[in-house]
Amino acid sequence: MSGTGARMRGLRPVLLIIVLLAGGSRALAAETPAPACHAGQQAKLMAELMFGRDIGRRIGVSEAAWRRFLEREVTPRFPDGLTVVKALGQWRDRSTGRIVREPSELVMVVLPGHPDDQARLEAIVAAYKRQFQQQSVGVIVQSACAAF
Repeated sequence: MSGTGARMRGLRPVLLIIVLLAGGSRALAAETPAPACHAGQQAKLMAELMFGRDIGRRIGVSEAAWRRFLEREVTPRFPDGLTVVKALGQWRDRSTGRIVREPSELVMVVLPGHPDDQARLEAIVAAYKRQFQQQSVGVIVQSACAAF
């Protein structure tokens, strides 16, 4: 990931998708074989977390608040490294049917393979929803070949 000289190649089909909505979480798993990785790479799971920064119809999560959240909630749970990308999120408001666009943060982390990796992701999602009054945080977990 950035600054570490990491190379991510050979992303494979989705292994696991976790969709976290206002009412809770639902996990969908597809049985897929471990990816065939090139020499020097290891089969891992990579998580992408999508954090919208609007609260209502305005930016409610400032740059400073986002940095604090990243430092206090995300980094301690995945201290070996991650990548953060500024993004523009888009989703359909179920009550109005309107397309909503908002500044977002995309956090990508190669999971270390600990038994509690999913619990760590869920704790990050719960903290963000609670701290910033968010309805949801998108989470995608997929198989990947990684080398660092």
